[in-house]
This record gives sequence, structure tokens and C-alpha cells, in this order.
Amino acid sequence: MLIAQISDMHIRAEGSLAYGRVETATFLARAVDHLRRLQPRPDLILATGDLADGGARDEYRRLRRLLEPLSAPVYLVAGNHDDRAALVSEFSDHRYLPRTGEFLQYTFDAGDLRVVVMDTVIPGKVGGEVCSERLGWLSARLGEARNRPTVVVMHHPPFETGIEFMDGYGFEGGEALGELIAKHPNVEAVLAGHLHRRISVRWRGTVVTTAPSTAHQVALTLAPGARGHFSLEPPACLLHLWRPGQGLVTHTSYIGTFVMHPFREERLAG
Repeated sequence: MLIAQISDMHIRAEGSLAYGRVETATFLARAVDHLRRLQPRPDLILATGDLADGGARDEYRRLRRLLEPLSAPVYLVAGNHDDRAALVSEFSDHRYLPRTGEFLQYTFDAGDLRVVVMDTVIPGKVGGEVCSERLGWLSARLGEARNRPTVVVMHHPPFETGIEFMDGYGFEGGEALGELIAKHPNVEAVLAGHLHRRISVRWRGTVVTTAPSTAHQVALTLAPGARGHFSLEPPACLLHLWRPGQGLVTHTSYIGTFVMHPFREERLAG
């Protein structure tokens, strides 16, 4: 089972650039082409939030057109830039998205791996949250299949990265979430976005990994008090290879066309 993770696409309306500089739709089109050329192709794709930049209906319509060439199923996760109602309305054929309740949370099976998608959005705020209602939902979902390998997916990561600009927005309820995760050793990983970088940490008995953006990256500024910047480093996606008996192996796949060379010159025949 091969799971691709793309994140933080920040799609805007036609003719509009993110931060006045980044044509995020062009970057996503390249990412889609990259995923289509992979061998083997992913069995499914996780899109871990900030799908649109302003949560507008026309942004989601453009996102839909950009994702259409993908043959693998795409599972959408809400981020702080997203609007839940507009997202569900435009992707009404994505039957896994709940039609009732406040939060966009759901589960699905990926072979023998179970995927649990949480909603960490606080409308109008950049930071994330796991409130008591969402924590109760996750507890119930994890309790349903204690012996099945499980991946928890959400937009906001529940740990501090050392990038103060992003850490400052906060994550509410992280301690309670960690206590719950620690009770379930079958949680193979927590997959998140939001940070626009590949970052991994050992956390509460599992591993939390954030995905890079398909467009612009948050600059790696670890100096105390450093101002926040974004950079146009090479965009990337993550490829999570699930092998029963081994677990989840995560690779970074840089988006683009790169020439491969053999480590040794092949001998000429004849």
C-alpha cells in the first residue's frame, strides 16, 4: 500500500497570487503530474489541509479541476485556510465527508491499515485545537479497533518545531491528545501539514510527521526571535509505504523531473 500526502496547496482564484508572488495552482498542477508519473502510482492520496487560500467557492472549483487528472482516490482534510461548508458543497461527491455535525472527521480503510482523519480547525484562527468533543470522537474511533494498525491524520501538528513564527500560533488540547494517543500503541503515525516542511518527531509513543507544501515552504528559521518568512525551495510530497509486519516507511519525493544516473557504468555488450 502506497499513500501519497500532499499539503498546503493554498489554491486561489484565477489571476490571484499567494502573497502577491506564488502561483499556487501552477505548482499543484506540477504536483499532480508528478504523482501520475510515479512508479508505482499511489493507491490513495491524502491532502492534509489549506486546500484553498481563502475558503471561497471559486477556489474549491479550481482545486477540483486541478485534482481531476488523478486516478487514485483523494481524501481531503480541512485546514485553517479552509471553509468547511464551501469545501463539502464543492466536493459533494466525496461521500466520506460528513454532512452533519460541526467537524469534518471520518475514517476509512486502506488495505489492512485504518485511517482516522481529525478536524483541528478553529474558524478565524491560524492555530489548531482538539476540543473535548473532538477528543471524545477520536477516543471512540480508536476504541473501535484497538488491534488494527492505524494512522491519525490532521492539519495541525501537535508539537512545537523550534520555528517560533509557526509555534506561536499554538495548538490547544495537545496534552490531552497525547495522553490518548499514548494509550493506543497501534497508532503507527500521526500525519499533518500546516508547517510547509517535512518535520518528524517521536511523540507519545508514535511518530508525528508534517508534509512539505506543493508550493511555497515556511523558511527554516530556528534562531530565537526570527521573523517568519516563506521560501521557494523545491516543493515536495510524502510517500508513505505500508508493509504489514514492518510498518509505515515515509519518503520525501521532490516534485520535478530529475535525471537518474547509474552508480556504475554499464559494461558495453559485445
